[in-house]
Amino acid sequence: MKHAAGTLAFLARCVVAGLAAAFVIGLLWPASGERLRARLHLPVAQTNDAPPLHAPASYADAVAAAAPSVVNIYADKIVNERAIKMYDNPILQQMLGGTLTTYARREQTLGSGVIVSAQGYVLTNYHVISHATDIQVLLYDGRVAKATLVGADDETDLAVLKIDAGNLPVIQLAEQNLRPGDVVLAIGNPLGLNQTVTMGIVSAVGRQLNASSAEDFIQTDAAINLGNSGGALVNTTGQLVGINTLLINQTTNTKNIGFAIPAGTAKKVLDQIVATGHVVRGWLGADYTFVPVDANSGLPPAARGASVVDVYPGSPAALAGIQPRDILLRIGDDDIRDPADLRRREAAIKPGTKVEISGLRNGSPFHVTATLAERPPMSAAAATDNGEQQ
Repeated sequence: MKHAAGTLAFLARCVVAGLAAAFVIGLLWPASGERLRARLHLPVAQTNDAPPLHAPASYADAVAAAAPSVVNIYADKIVNERAIKMYDNPILQQMLGGTLTTYARREQTLGSGVIVSAQGYVLTNYHVISHATDIQVLLYDGRVAKATLVGADDETDLAVLKIDAGNLPVIQLAEQNLRPGDVVLAIGNPLGLNQTVTMGIVSAVGRQLNASSAEDFIQTDAAINLGNSGGALVNTTGQLVGINTLLINQTTNTKNIGFAIPAGTAKKVLDQIVATGHVVRGWLGADYTFVPVDANSGLPPAARGASVVDVYPGSPAALAGIQPRDILLRIGDDDIRDPADLRRREAAIKPGTKVEISGLRNGSPFHVTATLAERPPMSAAAATDNGEQQ
């Protein structure tokens, strides 16, 4: 027993001496522990002193990168209005009253644009320059250039302008996909306040403002006001992620709900307009809705595919034999996720192309081949009947 007690006492003295030595070494050489762990390939303790990731104190660098590419647009329009012309002579006015007359007045609209090419191409909203007789572009450095309209697309409310100027700052297009919660900056000319920057987040992606439209929009809470139309929505590195287009009508008591056209969509519209002067989309000729799922069916609440609601007479869908209540699951080599996905996929197919469409009819599989036609023109007003264009 005495021998065991002596051994324990000896071990205790060694432990105390070791701890004391480690304490002294730690005071004299604070980093010795980390170096020893690294030498022995042991994990190094993490500290909380490192700054948080993705939380910059300023977005000035992003603004500095993007702002020179954002321009102000001033469009002059001649607006015809009707009015009652009254006679100066009181007797004639009493006898004849007034006469209906039409007069023309000059109106100037205010908007923004984004330089997307060193050749002078500028993207903006179509409603900013529609029916304009003269379009002037104010550049970041104070130069003014006269713009000509290359082409426009009602469905996306996009227009392509061309200016003749050198040394143009071209914005960089973002390549990564946006996610809800991503920080974005809106740069434009609201209410004539040149180069105004507002900040928000991406509230949602893939928004459709018209059930028949093939396009989707970015929803953001970054402040968008009158004059922001056609301006840039950029990420925190200053890359273009969208073209600001409209704000939900304030009479609906909504706040901070704005929309932008995704940069990828804008690039496709730009390329087609520059190449041909207009945008061509494929069209199947049917209306769709979500696949209905009974609450007690045990199936997921959002089944994939699209349910056919209506088929237009004489359309490619009608000629192929597609019927209302058919559930479409596949077009070409692509699975169909939902009605919006189907509209986007058919719009991307060149008119005249034959595609195989697969689905279910009364629970049984079917396959048809359809030759897509060119999508008929759509009114831009239908896409914004619940909104207020800015």
